[in-house]
Amino acid sequence: MGGRFITLEGGEGAGKTTQARLLAEAIRAAGLEAVETREPGGEAGAEAIRGLLVTGAPGRWEPLAETLLHYAARVQHVARVIRPALERGAWVVSDRFADSTAVYQGDGQGVEAAAIAAIHRATLGDVAPDLTLILDLPVEQGLARAAARSARNRYERFDHAFHARIREGFLRRAASEPKRCVVIDAARPAEAVAAAIRAAVAERLGLVLPAAG
Repeated sequence: MGGRFITLEGGEGAGKTTQARLLAEAIRAAGLEAVETREPGGEAGAEAIRGLLVTGAPGRWEPLAETLLHYAARVQHVARVIRPALERGAWVVSDRFADSTAVYQGDGQGVEAAAIAAIHRATLGDVAPDLTLILDLPVEQGLARAAARSARNRYERFDHAFHARIREGFLRRAASEPKRCVVIDAARPAEAVAAAIRAAVAERLGLVLPAAG
């Protein structure tokens, strides 16, 4: 079985980082190579750009400038991590990818969808995940989880209305691309979320994964 590209998306506090780790571990337990990565970041240059994006005040960047920074990081990430891994047959599990830019900078900050799509085509062409798992939970629950962590990043400091637009934006994207996207109820315990993710991978990509532990 050749490499596949899986992304985990969702609002703040949805548990994407934990679930990306658990999914990568399950893929390895099935005897396949799994590359666990994240955005913005995942590569040295992209991680440097990440520092610009996740620190400072919410209004630090003009939304279009912020979009371009995300794509600058993404070009590095795809060219130096994602594409080489897929070409050698590895499975790539990424905590966020292009859907986050479409939702955070588009639905959340008002950048036109056509502009974001044009930037994607100009920089990455038709690069897209094979499967996108959208971890969904109420905004209040997600923000409470995020607040319980050590330090809030820049995006967590945006107002409640922004985060409500983010949730709605992800659900609209899932509805518009049902062949690629699966919505996962992330309000449940982590073990139940992980089981739902394994079930989605089996159904959509034909890979049966062992349970954690």
